[in-house]
Amino acid sequence: MIDPPRRARRTAPGPTRLRALDGLRLLAALMVAAYHYGGRGGEVSDAWGSSAADQFPALHGYFAYGCLGVQVFFVISGFVICMSGWGRPLKSFFASRAARLLPAYWAAVLLVTAVFALPVVAYEAVAPSDALVNLTMLQQPLGVDRVLGVCWTLWAEVRFYALFALCVVLPGVTRRRVVLFCAGWTLAAVVAEAAHEPLLDLVLMPEYAPFFIGGVGLYLVHRDRRDPYAWGIAGVGWLIGQHYAVRELWQAPGPDVFAHRSSFGIVLVVTLGFLAVAAVALGLLGRADWRWLTVAGALTYPFYLVHEHLGWVVIRALHQELGLSSWATFALTVASMLLLARLLNRYVERPLTPRLRDALAGRRRR
Repeated sequence: MIDPPRRARRTAPGPTRLRALDGLRLLAALMVAAYHYGGRGGEVSDAWGSSAADQFPALHGYFAYGCLGVQVFFVISGFVICMSGWGRPLKSFFASRAARLLPAYWAAVLLVTAVFALPVVAYEAVAPSDALVNLTMLQQPLGVDRVLGVCWTLWAEVRFYALFALCVVLPGVTRRRVVLFCAGWTLAAVVAEAAHEPLLDLVLMPEYAPFFIGGVGLYLVHRDRRDPYAWGIAGVGWLIGQHYAVRELWQAPGPDVFAHRSSFGIVLVVTLGFLAVAAVALGLLGRADWRWLTVAGALTYPFYLVHEHLGWVVIRALHQELGLSSWATFALTVASMLLLARLLNRYVERPLTPRLRDALAGRRRR
């Protein structure tokens, strides 16, 4: 048989807004919020006045799976970074990523630090020096106290951006180079796992690499759904990713365990995350083209930054001080964090992001 000509294959059109991906971002963020508000112990228990398991006896076990929203974020990030880096020079790629991350992040660090410094707030703020270091986004490798609990995921994202930029964007993005990058990173991450070398673990991130790589593979699927290498990259990312997710997050049942996460449940959530991004890649969710999804995508990042620590403050105020029910408190806390995210997007991100991007890219605004 004669293979069909290359031009007959489906290839991705020019840059378009994948609104379904925006909706998936927000869904992943809400999963993480459910975990932070009702799926774990720790300081959120102080906010409720008792264990979140007592507040949500029927659902706290399901909320515990919400932490896997982070892995779904990493798959989406692999997809988006490959898409945004395609055809861009390194300077433009760097400017785009920095401008996307920093304005809302700086605002969130300053806001949480200021709120926790208030005498009426029961939580302790980090030291002023540590708060200043947090503005660099390098507090984790420096061993400095974090202002935002979720910022550990940003450190993983930054390392992924650096690897992709140096190995793919700098020499010029091509399909062949992306495929080699994914294959090389997968093999190197496996070697790092076997070597037990901290420096290799730091750079190659064996436990997170499969999710980023799987997302990159799914973007290649989006460009050409008949590309066997793309499907192979995505499939290997899923196979290795579920292994790490089970290894890191599985919890045996016991009296001291907040909620039992089964291996089946973890694999199921990871699989659904990959399948959801695959559905976007294949255009199966093309009808989900509603404008409000673009708004949802814009709110996701600032919501993710502020929801945990400021959520504690709101939960305590609504539940312990005003006496609202657990579910009313949960719903109003999520709504208030979404409203705050809207304000951050409107008054911080929208004016500052394009200015910072243009300044870093060396473009003058008229």
